[in-house]
Amino acid sequence: MSDTKLKIGWAQADITPEQPVMISGQFHARVSEGAIDPITATALILDAGDEHIVLVSCDLVAISPELWGAVAARFDGPDAGALVMNATHTHTGPENRPKGGAAGSSVEAVGIMLPVMAVEDYIDFAAGRIAAAVNEAWASRATGSVAFGLGQAVVGRNRRWVDSHGTSTMYGNTNTPEFSHVEGYEDHSVNVLATYDASGGLTGVIVNVPCTSQETEGLFVLSADFWHETREELRRRLGEGLFVLPQASAAGDQSPHLIFGKREHERMLELKGRTSREEIGHRIADAVEDTLSFIGGTQDDAPLLQHETIEMRLPLRALTEDDVLWAETEAEPWREKYEAEVARLEANPALREEPRWYVPVTMAYRRMQWYLRVRDRFEQQQTDPYQDVSLHIIRLGDMAIATNPFEYYMDFGVYIKTRTPAMQTFLVQLAGPGTYVPSARSVAGGGYGSVPASTPIGPDGGRQVAEGTVDALLGMW
Repeated sequence: MSDTKLKIGWAQADITPEQPVMISGQFHARVSEGAIDPITATALILDAGDEHIVLVSCDLVAISPELWGAVAARFDGPDAGALVMNATHTHTGPENRPKGGAAGSSVEAVGIMLPVMAVEDYIDFAAGRIAAAVNEAWASRATGSVAFGLGQAVVGRNRRWVDSHGTSTMYGNTNTPEFSHVEGYEDHSVNVLATYDASGGLTGVIVNVPCTSQETEGLFVLSADFWHETREELRRRLGEGLFVLPQASAAGDQSPHLIFGKREHERMLELKGRTSREEIGHRIADAVEDTLSFIGGTQDDAPLLQHETIEMRLPLRALTEDDVLWAETEAEPWREKYEAEVARLEANPALREEPRWYVPVTMAYRRMQWYLRVRDRFEQQQTDPYQDVSLHIIRLGDMAIATNPFEYYMDFGVYIKTRTPAMQTFLVQLAGPGTYVPSARSVAGGGYGSVPASTPIGPDGGRQVAEGTVDALLGMW
């Protein structure tokens, strides 16, 4: 317990751009063709007097250092280091990573110039609105209480399967005699942290689900994906003014997509009259509503609040000359395809008037670069084989929040959950720029998300993050 009453502040910002932007989340470029629901950022302040934390969730694919820095620079509070931002990993959000092979709108980034808002300009726009929400939450904080609990909802599924030869595949056709088993575990927990005002009225919820927000990930329009329907359903049930702050727990090998049972699922959606996103929203809302009905009388108005930032130097995934040779071999057909597409566009400029004319050329360029970056990382490891990362460890009474910047495979998340001393631990992935950190068994199987081109950090680094997180939690308790 703390000697000081807890103060709580909430705010939300609309960070939907008004002009076309690059949508992140696929190999091919996508220029936004409007928005079907808002891209939002939700801010929560927890202030115990001598310690405070600022939690911000954004409908984005990841959180770039540039975006975090731009928000931190505008924060009116006393400690920008208390700012923790996470992404829901929607694949239909604006790109906010100006560096790296999957980012930007330039020739270097996507292979051709496209008529979109520069990523740097979007960062400035979004950071201004996010910071305004953070400062509004800070200014509006008032005495309140919190309660936490655990529900269940089937949202994320392991998206990788293994054939009889031991080879792993992401998605694909599992209706084959070669099918052996689904590669890894699934976690259907729904962690809920509820906040209440001084009179006991519910003001907001953190909802932590081990799944990324990518049910309709291939759209050419901006969208928060299933978190939009989830917010709408929760507000319909619990009050229009409810704040909802979503978090993705360890889910690097999970997604809402099914790799078996699709026919049965689609039949039930038809019978219910729901879209797949609405179905997910109902499942999460059911779990939250049920959990709240049991924790509502257990509010803690003066919980101990602690926050530590853990700096780690993780080893890069060790690459060999054979890895580089494999990657360059895989890159060559994409290089040929890219050069052919550029020549085709130059020979017939009228092709640029066709809808989405840029998809084939950007797909070829990005796939080529994805493989070629393996050599860059191989050369980097000769002089500096490490990557610096920051983890946030937060204690709030008997529960904890532990972040990492990755798409973190579930094996590591389960390890943390089995070892934590907290009554309940909210793991938060993608509190940073996000790259896959695969499990050892997934690396053995190969496939997207586990091959060298996917993973700057390997299983050894993932294990170090898990053990470092547990050590920090044990220290707090």
